[in-house]
Amino acid sequence: MVERTADNGDEPARSALSPFQYPIFRKVWLATTVSNLGGLIQSVGASWMMISLSQPADMVALVQASVTLPTMLFSLLAGAMADSFDRRKILLTAQCFMFVMSITLSVFAWSGLLSPWLLLFFTFSIGCGSALNAPAWQASVGDMVPRAELPGAVSLNSMSFNMARSVGPAIGGAIVATAGAAAAFTINAFGYIAMIGVLARWKREKPAQLLPPETLGIAIAGGVRYVAMSPALHAVMGRGALFGIGASAVTALMPLVAKHLVAGGPLTYGLLLGAFGVGAVGGALATARLRQLWSTEAIVRLAAGSFAIAAFTVAMSTYLAITMAALCVAGAGWVLALSTFNVAVQMSTPRWVVARALSLYQMSAFGGLAGGAWMWGVIAEAHGVQTSLTIASFVTLGSALIGVWWRLSQAEELNLDPAGRWRTPETAVPVEARTGPVVVTVEYTIRPEDVLEFLAAMAERGRMRRRDGALRWTLLRDLADPQIWVERYETATWLDYIRHNNRLTQEDTVIPDRIRALHRAGGSDGPPRVRRMIERQTGSLPTGRDPGARELAQPLTDPTPSS
Repeated sequence: MVERTADNGDEPARSALSPFQYPIFRKVWLATTVSNLGGLIQSVGASWMMISLSQPADMVALVQASVTLPTMLFSLLAGAMADSFDRRKILLTAQCFMFVMSITLSVFAWSGLLSPWLLLFFTFSIGCGSALNAPAWQASVGDMVPRAELPGAVSLNSMSFNMARSVGPAIGGAIVATAGAAAAFTINAFGYIAMIGVLARWKREKPAQLLPPETLGIAIAGGVRYVAMSPALHAVMGRGALFGIGASAVTALMPLVAKHLVAGGPLTYGLLLGAFGVGAVGGALATARLRQLWSTEAIVRLAAGSFAIAAFTVAMSTYLAITMAALCVAGAGWVLALSTFNVAVQMSTPRWVVARALSLYQMSAFGGLAGGAWMWGVIAEAHGVQTSLTIASFVTLGSALIGVWWRLSQAEELNLDPAGRWRTPETAVPVEARTGPVVVTVEYTIRPEDVLEFLAAMAERGRMRRRDGALRWTLLRDLADPQIWVERYETATWLDYIRHNNRLTQEDTVIPDRIRALHRAGGSDGPPRVRRMIERQTGSLPTGRDPGARELAQPLTDPTPSS
């Protein structure tokens, strides 16, 4: 039986926990929470195992680097795969791969065959599985719940990770202390079984695939191009990276806060982690209510401003109770900001490219977090923890204030479903999927008094064309008849031309409708004239005869408004 998933006709969510009413999301969320907990337990075990195998501090640091580096290296590739192939199968592949690597790591650890570099190989391999899993999992949330429930579902996912992070290190430390690092590896390995079982039973409603998937290289280029040509995504990724740079100081320097600012030890560090996690859970639960009251921009400003104040308080405080209270606020701001950025990306991106957009956002956010953590560590080493946290608090505050000039769009009302208007035209010249390059021209007749409005609309139309895959887009004006304007663009193949036109969303139709209304102000001349042509090199024609030359010389025309 197909499980209840996304239904755009459902009413918008009003409760922070309402995404749990969808069985597949509830099951996957629970399995993910178990897996997150196992991953943090394994992280503790790997760090402790490296200390036992190799004393140099740089080798211990490489354990965490080996887990996070694959996200930076392979996230975009994983996003392209998640957009091009069945996401459920990708998730299953990633989970099975991590399960096998974790089981193998456990076997090597129990048998005493583990070396420092072999440990790094296994942690890097598990990190590769996580990098493959992340874009497919994040993009699949939109397949599990309706669009109205998406913000709450993303917040619950953030809460899942932060709940695990609150207790995972403590549980991991206890397991390592009593049973050894190998036991931690084994527990993590079995944590993947629940997720594999849920995914194996998920009967996902797959949309009909009318076109073959893109090759990975083309898909990656398409994802980068889409984000590069989408100003709304620039703001999300830029603001997300800036917030990550500033906010990373609190998590990166928390051990030093416990040791130097509040004069504690490992127990104090655990309490500080717990306070941050409790705040994160509270922030996730508050997200649904805040989204009813405030805009996306207002929530991000609140989150970043609150985090900045909390970071400054942590820098100034020498009392454990005050520091823990500040970290609760910081945890709430952390989840509110990062989950809102994630939701903004998903809400601003159509389904055909959402995993690639999420992977690029993840790369920018992880880049900010990783680079910021290193930078604040260097500053703390040179000038002290207090100075480093103080500077970081002002950087985080800057990520809120910059919203005055670089606002996040309110994307919840966008309709990014396919427009469904375009139909593949019949051609007099036989074409195949690989036929190309294809040159398209669209001829408009524009009255002099409408030229300025037409040019403004065509500027946006050109951006949309290039964003969706068109090449060499230009706008031409006839020198003999100044009312004639010609839009020209190319695609590499006929299949790319079909893909390009099928990517138009309901939201996008506003611009072409506006342009067509300006075409002789909606007069009786008929719709804009569309010509579709294929490039042919004269040197490729057989010598002495010209079969089909007359046919090729005639541009393909279509009186319909589709282009």
